[in-house]
Formats: sequence, structure tokens, C-alpha cells
Amino acid sequence: MASAEPVDTVRDWIRESRRVVALTGAGISTDSGIPDFRGPQGVWTRNPAAEKLATLQHYLADPDVRRRAWQARLEHPAWLAEPNRGHRALAAIERRGVLHALITQNVDELHQRAGHAVEKVIEVHGTVRRVMCCQCGRRAPMAEALARVRAGEDDPRCPVCGGIQKSDTISFGQALVPEVIARAMRVASEADLLLAVGTTLQVYPVAGAVEVAQRAGARIVIVNAEPTAMDTLADAVLRGPIGELLPAICD
Repeated sequence: MASAEPVDTVRDWIRESRRVVALTGAGISTDSGIPDFRGPQGVWTRNPAAEKLATLQHYLADPDVRRRAWQARLEHPAWLAEPNRGHRALAAIERRGVLHALITQNVDELHQRAGHAVEKVIEVHGTVRRVMCCQCGRRAPMAEALARVRAGEDDPRCPVCGGIQKSDTISFGQALVPEVIARAMRVASEADLLLAVGTTLQVYPVAGAVEVAQRAGARIVIVNAEPTAMDTLADAVLRGPIGELLPAICD
């Protein structure tokens, strides 16, 4: 756990800020029961074959991969997860009127469920709560497709064009949405404090938001259980349980 002095300093910085931008990764959701991917208990660490389900090329080419992916979606921990203390602490900053935007690499929508306005949240990797058609681009609630799987379909196709459907998340081999990334970098350039939480800051272009904010003169605060790739750029690094640190600094 970080010592009291850095925590107090960061709390003061947040109180003084007018445009806080948060950048969140998988680490903020682990307390809600959603495992990360590459950590010691990560999804792909425990089951390397699961990574294949998230690779677009394999998904489109192999019906068996799609069948297994749909079964995995039925059991996704997001359906039972609830926002934790970390999510609620960031929502408190928004209620105070100083959260400029929240950039998230997560696909669980726990930030919105914690109380963030939808328009404040920038989902750079999409959301597991929507389904998309890879052919016509139709998007719909994931619940509709999962109901068809429970009824016996093993690979529910798009009801409009018959195309292959997947979760509306960014798979390996799938391009990020340029407009979403551009918006993330723009809000980072407008921040007076960027708060990076629960991310190793190794995945680009999203990690570049830290560098963009720093060049624009923002203070950089990193909150994570483990060292990150950008600790040396930060004005403050708080290492410890996110569910304890965020409530302490967001006050």
C-alpha cells in the first residue's frame, strides 16, 4: 500500500483539477470478479487456447471456434459482476463536475453501471454487452443473441443478412475504430490531470494517451498493483490495491 503522503498529495491534485481524464484497464475490474488476460490468474495464462477465440481470423474461418466462443459468452463473468469501490470512486469525481472523460480498455460497462454518463466513457475496445454482424455491421444487445444460443443455436447468424456475428469488442486482427482513438487522444490533450488505473500501459495506441497528456502539461498519476511501462513519466505512482487507493485519492 502506498504511504499516506503520496496519497494525500494526489488527493489534493485531484481537488485542484478542473479536467481530470481517467484511463482504465483490466486491473480496476478484477475486484468485481472479472479476471484480466495476462496476469498470474489471467484468462489466457490459465488457458492459452482461449486466446484463439479472440482472434478474428480463426473466429471467421472456423465454425468450431465460433461455437466455443458463444458458449464462453454465456458464462462471461460480466453478467454477474457489479461495480466495485474503484469504479464508484471514479464516478464520484464525475459527480463533482471535474471528470473531463474516462477512456477505458475494458468491455464490461461497469463504469456506466457505477454511474458515469454514457457520453463521458470512451470504450476503445468496445463492449461485450453488444453483438455485431461482421458482414452488414448491424449491432444489437448481446442478450438477444445469447437467448438464441440458450434455445439451441450454436452459431446465431445475423437476422438481417445471415452474416457471422460476434461480440462488439475489438478482436486480435481487427482494426481499432479511428474516430474512437482520435477522441481518446483529444481528451487526453485537454486534461490537466491524467489518472491511469489498472493498466500496464503497454498496449498502443491507447497507452499513448499518457504521453499526449504529459506533452500538453498535465500531471500524470498511475495507480496499479504492479509496475507499468510508464512509471518513469508519472508525477506520482501509487502501488497497491486499486479498491483501496482510488477511494483514498478520490475522497
